[in-house]
Amino acid sequence: MSTIVKTKPTSPGRRAQEYLSFEEITKDNPERRLTKNINKRSGRNSYGRITAKHRGGGAKKKYRIIDFKRDKDGIPAKVSAIEYDPNRSARIALLTYADGEKRYILAPLDIKVGDILETGPDADIKPGNCLPLENIPTGTRIHNIELKQNKGGQIVRSAGGYARLMAKEGTYAQVLLPSGEVRMIHVKCKATVGRVGNEKHSDVSIGKAGRTRWMGKRPSVRGVAMNPVDHPMGGGEGRSSGGRQPCSPWGMPAKGKRTRKNVRTDQYIVKRRAKRK
Repeated sequence: MSTIVKTKPTSPGRRAQEYLSFEEITKDNPERRLTKNINKRSGRNSYGRITAKHRGGGAKKKYRIIDFKRDKDGIPAKVSAIEYDPNRSARIALLTYADGEKRYILAPLDIKVGDILETGPDADIKPGNCLPLENIPTGTRIHNIELKQNKGGQIVRSAGGYARLMAKEGTYAQVLLPSGEVRMIHVKCKATVGRVGNEKHSDVSIGKAGRTRWMGKRPSVRGVAMNPVDHPMGGGEGRSSGGRQPCSPWGMPAKGKRTRKNVRTDQYIVKRRAKRK
């Protein structure tokens, strides 16, 4: 388990800076066959237009190919290493299967090198094992949950995250998600038992602006600090608070406005997530 380390105040940037110790990391260099190059798009689409703001720069990194499907049923795998992944908040674990194949998975909490993990309906209920929801007891903490059978885990994949299996009725199970939403998921969909590791990721103080630039995040400017030609909330004599509801540069409501439009899957939501106060 990582611990939060505070730096000595040798400069203003180091005074409030914190970082996670890498006590659980057992390997520095990733498996070469399980990595691939990724091009930096800096928030731009195929036409070169910025569609995601405040992105660009950042440290050079390679993508680690993660096995979200966990489709090697009945073949035990040994945890060979716990590694750092620059592309996500969670740690990753290198599995070596009995047939010699190696794959990366999200490292669950309290997993150690040498542990044996399994996939399939007959696997034990222990952290790191992957089973269909119909074979997992109610009340169990789960993560890396499929929304469609055999598509691979799509939700609850960030550091420290977990959902809870609430009930099973017919062909669907009710799952309490970290947001507070209760959602129906087919019982044939797979999920991994336990909680995602590196749970203290969100408690770290960044400490300085430059550190966010290393992550590929560029500065953002408040709309009220702009001119009227640049933003609907810009301008005004003296210091103005905007004079209207918060919005984007294109006039779309911001700060709490619901943007969900997927009516097709509304039928699977039993309870909406908590509203913002």
